[in-house]
Amino acid sequence: MWLGLITLFPDMFKALTEAGVSGRAVKQGLLSLQCWNPRDYAEDAYRRVDDRPYGGGPGMVMLIEPLRRALAAAKAEAASQGLQPQVIYLSPQGRCLDQAGVRELAEGQAYILLCGRYEGIDERLIAREVDAEWSIGDYVLSGGELPAMVLIDAVTRLLPGALGHADSAAEDSFSAGLLDCPHYTRPEVYEGEAVPAVLLSGDHTVIRRWRLKQSLARTLARRPELLEQLELSKEQVKLLAEIRRENGEGEATA
Repeated sequence: MWLGLITLFPDMFKALTEAGVSGRAVKQGLLSLQCWNPRDYAEDAYRRVDDRPYGGGPGMVMLIEPLRRALAAAKAEAASQGLQPQVIYLSPQGRCLDQAGVRELAEGQAYILLCGRYEGIDERLIAREVDAEWSIGDYVLSGGELPAMVLIDAVTRLLPGALGHADSAAEDSFSAGLLDCPHYTRPEVYEGEAVPAVLLSGDHTVIRRWRLKQSLARTLARRPELLEQLELSKEQVKLLAEIRRENGEGEATA
């Protein structure tokens, strides 16, 4: 996957290219990141990329031209590699990123991520250049770099070969619409608390059922709205009924 980044702070992305799963994906050639700084495309001596908003009010708005020239340079580089990237603007007004959205994005080959700053970017640039807007939550950050990094990390995990174990991504929270089950490793007993005996049994059928039940129980307790969005299997319905009986909730089902 090829990613172009329009950002005033390209050094921030070294955290992705030099460490962790994304860093390994870059080294393996599974992921390519390139940055374009709008300041390099400003035409005045001060390399200005922002100005006061029309209509007054606090803050500054990013100028159209430096951003548009940076986007043109990124698109030209993508075209030289035979790619037609979709332009994504990281914005609180965008579609909220969830695992289903991550899976959609992971199917693409190339994107340009536009990272705004200050009060945002001129609306006319969005209308002319942006294909989609994405948000990582209903709160405001200082710029689009951190949301872009979140999006990149989440998508990278789904690229074939990016994770050490092929099943790791499939078992993450939200991959099946449920929260993940609890996990344990050595020591077997820590400060008097032992690993659940079922995980030491060696019976993989029983272990699978226990993990599914734990996922359902955690989702019911912490994110019950997720269950309303799922078409549960017969096994999941049965396990959920067990959980509710154990919780003293009677025979109610999802």
